[in-house]
Amino acid sequence: MSDVYIVGTDMIKFGRFPERSVTNIGAESALLALEDAGLTIQDMEALYCGNLGQASAMVGQRILHEIGQTGVPVVNCANACATGATAFREGWMSIKAGVNDLVLAVGVEQMGKGLLGGAGGKAGIPKEGLMGSATMPAVFAEAGMEHARNHGTTFEQFAKVSVKNHHHSTMNPKAMYQIETPLETVMNAEMISYPNTKLMCSVNVDGSAAAVLSSEKKVKELGLMKRAVKVRASVLTSDPWQERDLIMPDVNSCTRNAAKAAYEMAGVGPDDIDLVELHDCFATAEILHYENLGLCKDGEAGKMIDEGATAIGGKIPVNCSGGLLSKGHPLGATGIANIYEVSTHLRGEAGARQVEGARMGMTHVIGLGSACAIHILEKAA
Repeated sequence: MSDVYIVGTDMIKFGRFPERSVTNIGAESALLALEDAGLTIQDMEALYCGNLGQASAMVGQRILHEIGQTGVPVVNCANACATGATAFREGWMSIKAGVNDLVLAVGVEQMGKGLLGGAGGKAGIPKEGLMGSATMPAVFAEAGMEHARNHGTTFEQFAKVSVKNHHHSTMNPKAMYQIETPLETVMNAEMISYPNTKLMCSVNVDGSAAAVLSSEKKVKELGLMKRAVKVRASVLTSDPWQERDLIMPDVNSCTRNAAKAAYEMAGVGPDDIDLVELHDCFATAEILHYENLGLCKDGEAGKMIDEGATAIGGKIPVNCSGGLLSKGHPLGATGIANIYEVSTHLRGEAGARQVEGARMGMTHVIGLGSACAIHILEKAA
């Protein structure tokens, strides 16, 4: 089986674009990634498209309407917040299987405003025991409070995640927000679901990101190894059955299982990773995932944020892009946007936020329902 490489990747600046279509937004990042690789749509053997909100509209085919209908197979993926990463993984699998040598993966989403997961319409009011807890802020507030009960994690420690990620975003021109949010500002912001204030919740935005994947044979043939990024591991999991309290969703197990499988596939451990882009849909989630990904032992995540270990310049920088809290979270695009961010650091092209000497990075996304995707990437040259 061939090793798989990223030879081109890019994303648009995340924001809100009501005057544009989801197809138009997706086409832009597709063209940017192709340009980054020095290739065209005529070179691609397949397109894998991730989109959630408009999934029934065959978004992948409509993107080809804008950038070139070459007749190649198109696969449309919808997998909650892991949608873009799933599309990327499908492209990776096609090259691993020897079916294709060059493919394009695109993740794209146009988001509305408001709380994700809220009851309404035909769904009606949740049953007793679930009242008020179907929205994502409440789910991750519950998970954060469980962590606080078990390990003594404080409101201030959760808030420091937001301070860090907003600071990182000031160095990322493609982030939706590029503003500093001092600790007191974060803690005194409107409370959404304790302990998550408004500034500790991810931003619903429009966005797209894309990547060109290649077999090793094709990378060498095209002379693209110098900027190529090797995909050392690609893993997708769902929740295992467990005897547990089903009123509170499990936001940990599928990540822990995916991380274990990814480290085994890559033949590395957490100490080999130089930076991580993880799913900080809420500040509480980032704290949980430090432990879920093995970046520290259980109960030590609060200490990590206090010591600055996950800030740029720290032991293991996390969410150098600004993360979902500040860069934004267009559901179908997030997985590939994370891959773009890590690839940019491995290429040494991240500018002011560059993690010096980065050779290996990890990306992580999780969608409740459930799906977790993890990729481990390595500088090729």
